[in-house]
Parts: sequence; structure tokens; C-alpha cells
Amino acid sequence: MSVYIIAEAGVNHNGSLKTAKLMVDSAKEAGADCIKFQTFVAKKIASKNAGKAEYQERQTGTNESQLDMLSKLELSFDEFVELSEYCKLKEIEFLSTGFDFDSIDFLNSLDMKKWKIPSGDITNLPYLIKIAELNKPVILSTGMSTMQDIRDAVQILEEHGLGDITVLHCTTEYPTPFEDVNLAAMKTIKEEFGVPIGYSDHTRGIEIPIAAVAMGATVIEKHFTLDRNMEGPDHKASLEPDELKAMVSAIRNVEISIGNSEKQPAESEKKNMAVARKSIVANCPIKKGEVFTEENLTVKRPGNGISPMKWFEMIGQLAKRDFEEDELIEL
Repeated sequence: MSVYIIAEAGVNHNGSLKTAKLMVDSAKEAGADCIKFQTFVAKKIASKNAGKAEYQERQTGTNESQLDMLSKLELSFDEFVELSEYCKLKEIEFLSTGFDFDSIDFLNSLDMKKWKIPSGDITNLPYLIKIAELNKPVILSTGMSTMQDIRDAVQILEEHGLGDITVLHCTTEYPTPFEDVNLAAMKTIKEEFGVPIGYSDHTRGIEIPIAAVAMGATVIEKHFTLDRNMEGPDHKASLEPDELKAMVSAIRNVEISIGNSEKQPAESEKKNMAVARKSIVANCPIKKGEVFTEENLTVKRPGNGISPMKWFEMIGQLAKRDFEEDELIEL
């Protein structure tokens, strides 16, 4: 099964439906399987007293609350209906994370194929139950989480009837320092829960999600933007369209390259075996009846004669005919 690549638009549309549609076009052009947005009613997910994250303050300033910032990034439910239809038209899967119950109910009416639980809600018991009871495949992000947090969340989802869970390793910092990525944690998650694993990436560049695929990720989520210089909290830690396209292409190459666990010559390399390997050849002219020795035999290319692995079997045998120097030895 191919790696499922989510182009995370998030709120990088800056509250503009027109920009969101351009992002759909960009994600489709890049070859992503899915474009994901964030659906929320700002006043239902952030109180008046909620401050901004440090990275949000760096990008949007300190003169407004988190609620004020989020209010400017909302798209209405009607706009999401239009956006969902636009994704169908462009033949790319529409996905959006619902951050509050009203948004979840609305998104459920759009008949999304799967649900994405954000890192910030992995400890939100009522939220987890509501998503589980929708009985659709879930992708669970685990930024800021301990293994116990993940255990608790997976247990809640399973206790409420959910069986199809993919767990994404994630570090919730924008951008994530490379030393904080800890890709090896994906293996720990897979070994403990026996579920498909993936990686939600917030590093700069494309190399870390590519590495994650090589390590077994079946889902990759990566933020992207039309322009990193746009105003907004997430643009600086996002890929631009050409970078997103390069990441998708590289991931497709890596997943093809992984192959299976069996070591054997590839079809493409078999033709080179005779050229690159060596055979036992005459080191000098050898007369019929002469004894093969370590002095009159040697090993040279091509490799379509007797294998040097039979060297000691050859020593002491008699030449059945005359051999010229460099001629392949025959018995």
C-alpha cells in the first residue's frame, strides 16, 4: 500500500476561501493524496484568557489573544461545503480536523472518509469518545505526548468501538529542531500498539519525512503554504508548493525502493554480473595435462566462467586441453 501523503493546509489560507482553493490546486499538482484543513469555531476552542504559543507570538505578534488570532483564520461551514466540493472536482481527498463538537458534527455531514485527531486533543476524553463513536478510520497525532498518553487515548478509542487507528509520531514545535524529532519513537509506538505508524512533520525542509518513510511510516503529514512570507502563525514552518512537490516525489521513490526483506539480485543488475564478477583464468599459457597451481591460475573478469569460490577445487587438477593466457579455465 502506498504511503498516504497529507498536504496540511491548516489555517495557511488566512481565512480566505480563494486562497484555500488555490492550496487545493497546489496540493493536487504536488501529487498529495489528501489536503487537510482545520475546522473550528474560535470561541468554542479558546477562552478569552488563552495566550498564544511562543512560535505564534513570533509570527503574529503579542498584541492579540489566541482567540483573536483564531477568529481571523476561521472559514465558515458554508465555505467548507464549497471547499469539499472543490476537492471532489479536483480529485483530491478532502480532510479537515474538527476542533469542537459543532465542527465535528458539521464535518460528519460531509461524509469524510477518515478523521484526524490533533495532538492537542489526545488528552481530551469527551473529544476522543465523540470521534470514536463516528466509527471511521482515525489518524491520531501524538505531539507533546508520553507513551502513557498514547496508551490512554488508544484504549479510549478502542473501548468505544474504534478498530482502525493509525498513530503519527509528532513534535509540536514550529519549526521542530532536528535534535527533537526522535524518529526512533515510531518503532516504539509500532512495537507496543501493533498499529500502522506515520509521522506528522514540523521541521524545515523535506528530508525528515523522507527518512520517516524509510523507517516504516505509512502516513506523512506536512504543512504547506503558497508563500512562506505570508502573515500567519504557521507559514514559516511550512513548505512552499515546489518543495511539497519535491517531497512527494522523493517519498514515492523511497517507498518503491524499500522492496521486501528478501536479498537476491534485482532484475536490472543481473546483466552486470558477468561484467563485474570474476572467473578463474589462465595466468600464463598452460599445456594439456599440466597441473593447475596457484602460479598458473589467477582470477580476472569476466564472471561467466568457473567461480573463484571453487579455487581450491581447481588447484591440483589436470588441464584437459591447452589454455592461452587470460583464457577462461574449463574442466
